[in-house]
Order: sequence, then structure tokens, then C-alpha cells
Amino acid sequence: MVDYTSMLEEMKGVKARVDRLVLEDILPISHSVPEVELLYKMMRDYPERGGKGMRPYICVTSCRAFGGSEDEVLLSAASLELFQNWILIHDDIEDGSEMRRGAPSLHKKYDWTLALNTGDALHARMWQALLRNRETLGEERTLDIMDEFARMINETTEGQQMELSWVVGRTWKLSQEDYYRMCTKKTSWYTVISPMRLGGIAAGADAETLRALIDAGTKLGVAFQIHDDVLNLSAGAKYGKQYADDLLEGKRTLILIRMLEVATHEEKLRMFELFAMSREERKAHLDELLEMIERHDVIAYASERAEELLNQALATMKKVRWTGDRQAVQRLEEIARYSVERDW
Repeated sequence: MVDYTSMLEEMKGVKARVDRLVLEDILPISHSVPEVELLYKMMRDYPERGGKGMRPYICVTSCRAFGGSEDEVLLSAASLELFQNWILIHDDIEDGSEMRRGAPSLHKKYDWTLALNTGDALHARMWQALLRNRETLGEERTLDIMDEFARMINETTEGQQMELSWVVGRTWKLSQEDYYRMCTKKTSWYTVISPMRLGGIAAGADAETLRALIDAGTKLGVAFQIHDDVLNLSAGAKYGKQYADDLLEGKRTLILIRMLEVATHEEKLRMFELFAMSREERKAHLDELLEMIERHDVIAYASERAEELLNQALATMKKVRWTGDRQAVQRLEEIARYSVERDW
């Protein structure tokens, strides 16, 4: 296994600078009206919980790999963190998630209506922060960055709609390609594609080069999501959500789709019965579901697919015309590998 110590220290440093910008410069701290004071407290809740900061690190490192500097892209990287936090608040409400980053989800700590409004408030602060790019990047690049954010949000919400619709509509007739398409929209764009492209835009990369990042980012983002699905079922993982939460939420992961491909007729019927239950009812039968998954070794299958996609992404990344810091290019390759080896 590769030694990621140096890269992780570098990522930690970028995250610290992003957090400082978010918490000390972008987000409000106090207000004389108690209700607004509570809103400000809630807005700072998820950002203060930390997180690894992989997305802003990819953004900053991509900018360096195209010849730019951290100063040119740090505000965009901080805005990515704001996006990550407001969309997670909404995601936790939509999925009924109980935990986030090792603590109760915001809607569990407070009323869900207050949490929803907090997500909206963070969303507005994100756009407000992006406008400040005009001071260092000028009007044109600022608009290009905001256009990239708009596409990222559109892709992500379309992917979320697909996944939620499958659960709400109790849809099980899904192929692996359906899952990859959903992951490309829901995960790849905001986890890899846009962070890399935002770094490129800030550094002045040309349109052809920016288009080339979509293929690599798509494959890596899907690999990241598959590995995330695997971690959710790995009790020893340093995972921020509740163990096996994906099964409780009824998410259609590659693991479950593959399970339906290889299960016996009786097992399929039993799975449909279990997933027709409420979350709390299904919780009582969680061991039965996990035993079925283990019996067919579908977690190993998913991990192998993530590795295949990683290798394809790395091959594509080598064809990109990086014009800047070679160490930054190496770091992007390292973070790609780390994304399917991490235990968080």
C-alpha cells in the first residue's frame, strides 16, 4: 500500500486554511435576535465538525497542476465546502440519516424545518462567497466558476432525484448501468469533476483540457461512491454515518443490485419483503440482510469494480495536459488511489 502520510498532511493543511476562511470570514457569528443567533449557530455546526476536506484539496491541487496558485482558488475551494455542508443537511433530511461525521444529524439535534432552512442559508452564503472571486480573478473567470457551480448543483440534484425516486417508488428493476449513471450525477460531479475543473478554470486552463477532466472525474467519482457503499457495511471503518445506514435507508447500491443478480428466487422475494418494511422494522432484520450479502460475497465484487474504475481513471488522467507543478499532478494521482483505499 502507498504511504499517504505526506499527502494527508498537505490535505490537512488545505482543509485548515479553508475552514479558517469559512468560519472566520464567510459565515456570520452572532446576531442580536435570538432566532437568527440560533440560525448562525446551526450554519456553523457541520463546518465545525471537520471532515477530511478531500474536495477542496482536489480543487487546490488541480489549480497548482495547471500552473495556478492556492490564492487564486482558495475561495472557490471554501465555497465547495459550503456546498458540501448545505447539501448534506438536505441529504440527511431526505434519507432520514441519524448520524453525520460521528454526531447526530442536524435535523436530529434540532427540528427538521430549522435544519432545512439552515441548508438554504448556507446555499445563499455559497453564492455570496463566489462573487468575491472578482477581486482576484476578474469578471470572466468568476462567471465561469459560478457556471461550473451551477452545473455541479444541477447534476448532483438530478442524481439525488434518481436515487430518491428509486426508494420512494420501490424500484428494484435496475441495472448496474443505472447505478453508474446515478453515481456520475450524484457523486462524480461534486466530488471530483467540478473540483478538478474549478482548479483548472482558476488557473486559466483551456476549454478542451477542462472537457478532458470529465471522463477521468466520472470514473473516479463512481469508484469513490462504490467504496463509500462498501465502507457503510464495514463495521471497522472510521465512518461518520451509522453502520449499515444505506440498508436502513433502502439505498440502491451496487452491492444490492449485484445481490439481486446472483440471489436465489427465494432470497429475492425475501429482500423485497424486507425493503417494503419501514426503517425501524427493517432494523430488526438487519442481520438477516447482512448474512445474505456476506453469503454471496458481493462486497468483494463491489470493491473489485471500484479498483477497475480507479485504474481507468488514472489512465485517463495521464493523458490530460497538465501544465503546472508536477508534484501537484502526482498528488492528484495519490488522492485518486486513496479514494478507494480510505477507511473513512
